[in-house]
Amino acid sequence: MPPRTMKFRATTVAAVLVLGTTLLAASPQAGATEPAPVTDYCQGQCDDILPPGENGNATLVDILGNKAFGTHPKHSDDQLDRYNGLVAGQSGLTDQKLTDFFNDASFGVPKGQVESVTSPRGDVTITRDKATGVPHIKGTTRYGTEFGAGFAAGQDRLWLMDLFRHIGRGELTSFAGGALANQGLEQQFWPQAPYTEADLEAQVEYIKTHEGARGEQAMADAQAYVDGINAYRTESKNGRYFPGEYVLTGKVDAITNVGEIQPFKLTDLISIASVVGGQFGGGGGGEVQAALSLLAAQQKYGVAEGTKVWESFRQREDPEAVLTIHDGTSFPYAGKPGKARGTALPDAGSVTAEPVIYDRTGSAGTDKKAPVKAPAPLKKAQGIYDDGVIPEGSLPGSGSGAQKRGMSNALLVSGKNTASGNPVAVFGPQTGYFAPQLMMLQELQGPGISARGVSFAGVGMYIQMGRGQDYAWSATSAGQDITDTYAIDLCEPDGSTPTKGSTHYVYHGACTAMETLEHTNSWKPTVADSTAKGSYRMQVRRTNYGIVTHRATVGGKPVAYTSLRTTYRHEADSIIGFQMLNDPSYVKDAASFQRAASNIDYAFNWFYADSRTASYYNSGMNPVRAAGVDPALPVRAARAYEWQGYEPAANTAAYTPFAAHPHSSGQDYYISWNNKQAKGYATAGFGLGAVHRGDLLDDRVAKLVEEGGVTRASLTRAMAEAAVTDLRGEQLLPELLKVIRSKPVTDPELNGAVQQLESWRASGSQRRESSPGSHTYTHADAVRIMDAWWPKLVEAEFKPGLGDDLYGALTVNVATDESPAASHGASGAHSGSAFQYGWWGFVDKDLRQVLGKPVKGPLARTYCGNGDAGSCRDALLASLKQAVARPATEVYPGDDNCKAGQQWCADSIVHRPLGGIGQKAIHWQNRPTYQQVVEFPAHR
Repeated sequence: MPPRTMKFRATTVAAVLVLGTTLLAASPQAGATEPAPVTDYCQGQCDDILPPGENGNATLVDILGNKAFGTHPKHSDDQLDRYNGLVAGQSGLTDQKLTDFFNDASFGVPKGQVESVTSPRGDVTITRDKATGVPHIKGTTRYGTEFGAGFAAGQDRLWLMDLFRHIGRGELTSFAGGALANQGLEQQFWPQAPYTEADLEAQVEYIKTHEGARGEQAMADAQAYVDGINAYRTESKNGRYFPGEYVLTGKVDAITNVGEIQPFKLTDLISIASVVGGQFGGGGGGEVQAALSLLAAQQKYGVAEGTKVWESFRQREDPEAVLTIHDGTSFPYAGKPGKARGTALPDAGSVTAEPVIYDRTGSAGTDKKAPVKAPAPLKKAQGIYDDGVIPEGSLPGSGSGAQKRGMSNALLVSGKNTASGNPVAVFGPQTGYFAPQLMMLQELQGPGISARGVSFAGVGMYIQMGRGQDYAWSATSAGQDITDTYAIDLCEPDGSTPTKGSTHYVYHGACTAMETLEHTNSWKPTVADSTAKGSYRMQVRRTNYGIVTHRATVGGKPVAYTSLRTTYRHEADSIIGFQMLNDPSYVKDAASFQRAASNIDYAFNWFYADSRTASYYNSGMNPVRAAGVDPALPVRAARAYEWQGYEPAANTAAYTPFAAHPHSSGQDYYISWNNKQAKGYATAGFGLGAVHRGDLLDDRVAKLVEEGGVTRASLTRAMAEAAVTDLRGEQLLPELLKVIRSKPVTDPELNGAVQQLESWRASGSQRRESSPGSHTYTHADAVRIMDAWWPKLVEAEFKPGLGDDLYGALTVNVATDESPAASHGASGAHSGSAFQYGWWGFVDKDLRQVLGKPVKGPLARTYCGNGDAGSCRDALLASLKQAVARPATEVYPGDDNCKAGQQWCADSIVHRPLGGIGQKAIHWQNRPTYQQVVEFPAHR
């Protein structure tokens, strides 16, 4: 029995007994009594928001109207202005004004607010409210409830779900067109989670057979959900009110209605889960890139000193990093071993990436267009997907040079520090900005289910973040290390000398064939995507140690580097934890919440609040590694260095127990913005150091707690203020100015620029309009100077000392900047989320070292001016002079949404259209996409 299953069964026996006869409700024929009336213990103090709007489906007529006249389908944009309005409305915010900027998230629909009632089966109703059109699904049977959830998902996100099942299956170009961005997207996502149909079916069966009664119920719920989707798919196709994108991409004929919307299958949910989990719940990996920067450091400084320099940039355990658990409790995991064993660094210059694409034809690898002759009525929509259904870089972790991206934030204050004596929480996930959103709002009420919140479209059997009857929960991406890189020795079955291209490897002493997984995709131009006809074959090699990502030599011998993730082959196992979170008979307090969250396998930070307790738990399938293995670097593929208890067939191993995961209840406050979780919990990548965007929250919430009397409005204000603050201006500019002002600045132009930066810093370092709708920042010149200066000052500070090779290698590990206007960020331009990845912590430590200030966990060397304050000042001023000279048209070069020089527009959030409906740009906010503001005054 796999260790995880043992852990699950040991901690949920009572829950399984509670389920009892609920399995009887899994079939369409089984009946159930009317659920008991649900008491809403939030009493009007739960609010939420998810822009732009609930309605994510648009008929062909809707799409053409949007393109011709700018009209929007009802409820497709009615949450956008309220979300945007908080920028201007934050300063005067009170508890009474929260619903000016958020939805009332109470259970049910008040009398007089019912817009429509649909009953796709006799055992379920879908009631939509007038204000937002959110579906409130109430079932008298378990099957009916989940069928209704699927039907509502079809109503609101049919096209989006279809897109994502094809992304997960590596079939996006064949489905939606061969645009270069579509090619890039499937080439990045499919190799991370490549599966055959048998693999997907095996994951369904694994949940049924290894997760007890809850596993059987989960798959029955999932099947009911799929049945609901398919019922809407059929009805909308026959009724001709299906999403218009199916016409524009050539799936259905607009005149004859001939064509098909392919039925959904249970395995489609596994493929969708792989995309969602890969984007937001992964962690670790990147060990080959880390090894390359370590080698560059060793080549420059020698092995001992180079390793010391590299470790100071790696910052696995920075004592100055902002923490979620700040009471000193330690949770040791994935740290640097005292004496590493099995590390497999590549020979210098030997690393090559494993090819994914073969046999290109036609437009493959190009952006060649061949527009079709569109019927006159469709002309307005022609080419809407020429840049891809999801423009390059829009999804977190996608696009050229993209990094793994963790997102979302949370602010919670315990009752002893609030005005009411009850905990207050403001939290939600940052999942990018799309039209429609990747998630959808819904309320689910049925046997064993009682919750309102968001679910990712296509896997919405349960609420994934939201509220129950007397509690609320949310998550941020944690990113701890659940992915390792192995160096497998290559071999030839005939005993001849292997090469880097060999397709066999040594596994436990035997020369073993790599498994080849492949997809052949082809496309032709449509009205929506004019990309010329083309095709290619995608191929990956799978081994018992994961997917091959690179080839190299180690000590002169050929190896393949593989990536092994604990959640591979377990993409949907987390359904058990979500089922528990939705079950009011299971979650009754902070302790039961933590147990539920522990059954979620992806790497997330989970937060909880009820009327009594604020709580936190870090989830994830953390492997128990062999003693002495360094998880930050590649390791040799041998039995001695494998995860403990590792079985490759189902990819199971021993995992760290519940108590080893960072967790806490009742701390004075909690913040999370994808920062370090706790002392001892080593970071999985670069960039979690002395300055992090989490500081923007921590400083503000700590001040509120010190003052006492925290309210929903004051905590929301803290979040909203941080959301428009430039991290560099608030945290780094004081040190930069101290170095520069150590002597008078005699150049009048430079002195004027310094004064502008000082004025901006004194007013809060915000990127905020001078007045609502002005589209001009109050300190526009200072913001422009900082945007132009930061990349130049980092280079001037570090490159001379590190040298070109090491500096370049480290910037691959972590980019130097991620300002709102930076198009090179992990989710591209106009994505809202900013200041997660950057060299802020490196600059902070280095400048404090130059200034002679105390530094815990210092860099191994001082780089600015080679440690000389005067030379450092000269370098900073020279880079500032270059920045001042750059006009706005160069700093903000323009794109499809903005003209060159339009600063506000360059920062602005643009909801990337995933369908045919576009949305207006809104003010930049570094803020959750879906957000809750909650304070429960009562409890069951």
